[in-house]
Amino acid sequence: MPKFSVIIPLYNKEQDIQKTLDSLLKQSFTDFEVIIVNDGSTDESEKVVQTVNDARINYFSKKNEGISLTRNFAVEKATTDYVFFLDADDYWYPGHLENMHEMIKKFPNANWFATAHNKKYNDNLITPMISPILKKGENWIGLVDDYFRNSLVDPLAWTSAVGMKKDFFTKLNGFDISIDRAAAGEDTDLWIRAALESPLAFSTRISATHNLDGNNRISHTNVLNRAYMDLNKYEKEEEENPYLKQYLDLNRYSLAIQHKMAGDMTSYKKYAAKINLENLNSKQRKLLKQPKHTLNLLLKSKALFEKFGLRINTYK
Repeated sequence: MPKFSVIIPLYNKEQDIQKTLDSLLKQSFTDFEVIIVNDGSTDESEKVVQTVNDARINYFSKKNEGISLTRNFAVEKATTDYVFFLDADDYWYPGHLENMHEMIKKFPNANWFATAHNKKYNDNLITPMISPILKKGENWIGLVDDYFRNSLVDPLAWTSAVGMKKDFFTKLNGFDISIDRAAAGEDTDLWIRAALESPLAFSTRISATHNLDGNNRISHTNVLNRAYMDLNKYEKEEEENPYLKQYLDLNRYSLAIQHKMAGDMTSYKKYAAKINLENLNSKQRKLLKQPKHTLNLLLKSKALFEKFGLRINTYK
């Protein structure tokens, strides 16, 4: 039996999946199986996958049911004790699974694991994630009890750099299938539940890249067509944990801005009303008050800056 299971949900990624699989099959740690689940793709994604000849790949195809159900389905098919997630337009560096393996050896009782990662906006802008934990140095490995405190700019957990014990994933009931599209918080919701249950084993060694420049990104789906995570279901926990409250308020801020830009003022007011403004910085408080047309203009300016290699971030 292999040591790890790599979970890849696939939906209309014919232009990206080959690079993702190439990065996976170049791993220095080779004792793994791959579970690819085609979630009803309408492009040539299946043909691309079928050209890859590797006995470790297990391919499944089903009707389109959304990212959460697809990942859960893939985990059910996994035969190992550890599952690692890799989206079909992201990629790993050759030592990623070895990085994970080192954490498991050092912290065998840990339930979930994550590594530092790069964020690729375009060919001119690739930056490391931002978190105070990176100040510990490039090769630090440890348990993180204060997950939310370290996730107020970029979260420590990002899907394609996260692994879990399969039984811990099952205990958490996996991804919430009521959150029906990627970038609607299905991953954030799972990481919150995981962090409330167990410390995160984390490596500051960057071994994966979040590809924000991929083709046919589901995150580009219209804001009004998504069923988002329910941030308010953690009200009891955030009363007891000020960093969780701040973390959730920053997510509320992001969703409020997105819905205002989409013209949904009802949802904007719903999210904004729950925010403790002291948990936002001065830039965020000013942006929250801006009209729709100003926000859209600023978003275009942000994209232009990124095109020329400059990341604009209101979270620091």
